[in-house]
Amino acid sequence: QVQLVESGGGLVQAGGSLRLSCAASGRTFIGSYMAWFRQAPGKEREFVAAMRMTVNFYADSVKGRFTISRDNAKNTVYLQMNSLKPEDTANYYCAAGGMIYNRGSDYTYWGQGTQVTVSS
Repeated sequence: QVQLVESGGGLVQAGGSLRLSCAASGRTFIGSYMAWFRQAPGKEREFVAAMRMTVNFYADSVKGRFTISRDNAKNTVYLQMNSLKPEDTANYYCAAGGMIYNRGSDYTYWGQGTQVTVSS
């Protein structure tokens, strides 16, 4: 059984940093994308970042501030978030198994989400 478990969310002031982790179990995702999406209250889910092998993609809104990385030995993907803004406030979800990096419906596996709140 495949599971994705996120951690690392919390409350932070604007300009601060957080690192999210997503530990995968049950299979590896070397050949497909692992990604982060987010959803704020009243808004649609949106793509944040994705990676496959050494290729990374970012949403324009987070480019230069967020970094996605992966530890294959731990089967874990991370999202380092710097220079956080109030508009980054959302529930962040880890996703795996996608072949189109920014299409949420293409991903097979999802975590339960971790809340990130950025205060102004």
